Amino acid sequence: MPYLLLVLGLATLVVTGDLLVRGAVGLSNRMGIPPLVIGLTVVAFGTSAPELVVSLSAAFEGAPGLSIGNVVGSNITNILFVLGVPAIFFSIDCKQNGLRRSATFMVLITVLLIVLSFDHTISFTDGLLLIALLAGYLVYNGIEANRMRKKGQAIEDIIEEIDDAPDDVRKISIYLIIGIIGLPLGGKLTTDSALDIASMMGMAESAVGLTIVALGTSLPEFAAGMAAALRKQSAVAIGNAVGSNIFNILSIVGVTAVIIPLHVDTSFLRFDYWVMLAVSLSILPIIFMHRSIGRKEGLIMTAIYLGYMFFVFQSGQIGF
Repeated sequence: MPYLLLVLGLATLVVTGDLLVRGAVGLSNRMGIPPLVIGLTVVAFGTSAPELVVSLSAAFEGAPGLSIGNVVGSNITNILFVLGVPAIFFSIDCKQNGLRRSATFMVLITVLLIVLSFDHTISFTDGLLLIALLAGYLVYNGIEANRMRKKGQAIEDIIEEIDDAPDDVRKISIYLIIGIIGLPLGGKLTTDSALDIASMMGMAESAVGLTIVALGTSLPEFAAGMAAALRKQSAVAIGNAVGSNIFNILSIVGVTAVIIPLHVDTSFLRFDYWVMLAVSLSILPIIFMHRSIGRKEGLIMTAIYLGYMFFVFQSGQIGF
């Protein structure tokens, strides 16, 4: 039964999260926001909603390992899997304006999260700092969107980041409402069933968060990335992954820590944080050299991800 409930919970998160993203994208398209900004903000925030709901739910359930593991695992998944798999089929161009700044910012806040965790606690004050950085990030992107709109870059090449993004205000509202209501329900189901599975299998809750839950909650990012790659919209594909990682650290960890301070297990500082940092750093040369993530890179990234998942799953059972 816990496995069925986990599938049901993740399915609820994916479906309602998808509706939330569609509604948000539809609203953004009506406002004339350019594709890269949509990928870095609207799509990224919407597809990060499942992680936020699960992390908050896990924190309330007294399972900080699951909460932190979900964020760390999702950030690793977003780079290696969400970008890696689409790149096997469609080359992802990394030449967009503003991508260097966003990718560098992603690496810097990853380092900040590690530093804040050295005392094994993400405190209320730490959470406020992360939320303040999120506010600055949103303000910057808002200013950038306005600047691009004034240059006439916003209206031309507006795309459907996700199939059937609504353009009717009433339909947009319905999608947003369903998403807002359904996400907490899916998050509760996912958290409770994941903890039951961890207990049944003798796994650490952090290992479940890093693997099963992280992959499940990253499905919206994967769906958005595949859709963007199919449409050859590299700006949205790469922007979605980078933006989601930024939101995962600043909004999910920040908001959760402000509500409930998070204990950081030693295992994260010993291994998983450094994997997350290494993965984030790995795409900087590609972005700064204006290269593309092609089939070869995609295969390597996917293979590394599968190896990481296997290692964490095995080590989680033996208490690594």
